[in-house]
Amino acid sequence: METTNNKNPRLIPITQWGQHHSYPPLGQLRALAFNAKKNGFDSCIRRIGRRVLIDEAAYFAWVESQNCNS
Repeated sequence: METTNNKNPRLIPITQWGQHHSYPPLGQLRALAFNAKKNGFDSCIRRIGRRVLIDEAAYFAWVESQNCNS
């Protein structure tokens, strides 16, 4: 199931991001997630207990918004 739509976003565990995308590395993702409220990355992550999942579509939208703000 590679398709992503608004009803069923693709949620990737932060530890498995590297299996799907080469950038950013795990350490940088963890830093983004740790400071999520300060840098706006909270729009990209979903927390279920201790597990941190990244909404793939929201991540790429966040990257574009960061690019526009520069």
